[in-house]
This record gives sequence, C-alpha cells and structure tokens, in this order.
Amino acid sequence: MPTFRLSTFAAAPPERVFATWTDADRFHEWIGGVTGVTDRVGPAGETGSRYTVQFGRMTSRTEVLAAERPRHIRTRFGNAILKGESDVTFTPDGAGTRIDQVFTTRGFVSAIFGWIFATGSYRGSFKGELETFRALVEREA
Repeated sequence: MPTFRLSTFAAAPPERVFATWTDADRFHEWIGGVTGVTDRVGPAGETGSRYTVQFGRMTSRTEVLAAERPRHIRTRFGNAILKGESDVTFTPDGAGTRIDQVFTTRGFVSAIFGWIFATGSYRGSFKGELETFRALVEREA
C-alpha cells in the first residue's frame, strides 16, 4: 500500500487547527473539488462519526477511526479512484502547530491516483490542499 507523507507549520494553536480541520461545512474551502458533505452521523471530529464527501457526482464515504482533540485524527475514505486512510497529527510548536499527514492508499487504481495527487503542489494535490488549509487557518488565527 503506497504511503504519502506531508507536513507544514501553521501559525495557529492546535485547538483552532483541529477545529477547522474537522469542520465538514468548510471542507470545500481547502479540499479541491468538494461540493458538499451529506449523510452525517456524529461530529466529524469524533471517533465513530461518518459522512459522505461529494465531489460533483462522485462521492467518498468517510469514517473517523480515531480522534483525540486537538492532537490527532485518523479517517478511512473511499471512492472509485481514491481510497485509503488519512492519519493526521497536530503538534504544538512554539507559537503554532506542526501538521503531519500520512495518506495510505488501498488498491492499484488508488495507488496511481495517490501518486498523481502526491506529485506537485497544485490546488488539488495533497500538498496544495494542505497549504491551502494552512493559509486558511492562519488568516483566522
């Protein structure tokens, strides 16, 4: 299973970073192509919650496998082109938060699309989304 690792520093406290990361109503502000979130069961920042992220006509079912506010969240997601897990830690670092994200994909097609999304820093790439998130949370800090 291919694994992709990303990191950034956000000049905002972990509590704010975690709260923004888990606010499903704001996913469209930093995750490329998100058009909505439906079928919510529980808050997106709590273990056991579930929701469906919409990317136009394509959807991705997501389940929160582990959450420890404001330090950690691990989710399982999946659709026809990209499925796997995201494991994110939020570590206090001076006047801000270190964000470390690990994507692990499942399946051959997901491995290919994971590699595409892990390459570069364009808006829809893993790195592009992480940097868009960083800028968003810093603007509001």
